[in-house]
Amino acid sequence: MTIGEKIRQVRQEMGMSQRKLCGDVITRNMLSQIENGSARPSMDTLIFLAGKLNRPVSFFLEEDMAVSGNAVCMEQARLAYRERRFADAEEILKAYQSPDRVFDEEAGLLKLLILLQKAEESIHRPIYARELLETAAAQTTCYRTPELEQRRLLLLSQVSAEPVELPVDDRPLLTRAKMALQKEDALRCVALLEACEDRQSEAWRFLRAEAAFRMEDYALAAEYYPENSHAKLEECYRNLGNYKKAYEYACKQR
Repeated sequence: MTIGEKIRQVRQEMGMSQRKLCGDVITRNMLSQIENGSARPSMDTLIFLAGKLNRPVSFFLEEDMAVSGNAVCMEQARLAYRERRFADAEEILKAYQSPDRVFDEEAGLLKLLILLQKAEESIHRPIYARELLETAAAQTTCYRTPELEQRRLLLLSQVSAEPVELPVDDRPLLTRAKMALQKEDALRCVALLEACEDRQSEAWRFLRAEAAFRMEDYALAAEYYPENSHAKLEECYRNLGNYKKAYEYACKQR
């Protein structure tokens, strides 16, 4: 039984909905992917879910660990990486055997991190650093984040003879927009959000919905709130006089 299957089984045994298990920490979409086996939880996410399900983390890991022949290799590679022995970690991972449903994604992430670290330490050798970064671009893992890709491109811009198009980072604007909302300044929040490049991200849409809700523009708020924001959507539709939709979202909260 996989980690996701165990999570789903325990959740259902406790009569707990996905929404209740997610809380405000992860999305229902992510939980569904974890339970279906299409995504693997990070250790922080697994610790959170285990706590909500009143189970030790080991409960979800024991069986998977037992069937993986890469457990020792991964433990040694993690230790070498934590101690900043990057060459050792890279050498240890040469013994890693794929495919492995338990560790493939984590191994991919570790290989990516090692390549980025080596490239950073080799900035004075631009040709070698560029080769490392090109290899990193081909490294696949579900844990590859926009932040890691931005780090790779920033390093590439320092060693490439050609201009490198860097990704837009809206995080500072989103943080300021959230702070404005906390100070009940919805207009300021909207102004900051309008300055963002990416207006399709989940974070942007949720903040835009919250700002619209504070400004009593319930139609716009309902347009931007994610589908799992049942309580907010119920209130939006109730204020819009659409009691059928309000009742629909009220039922989803049960």
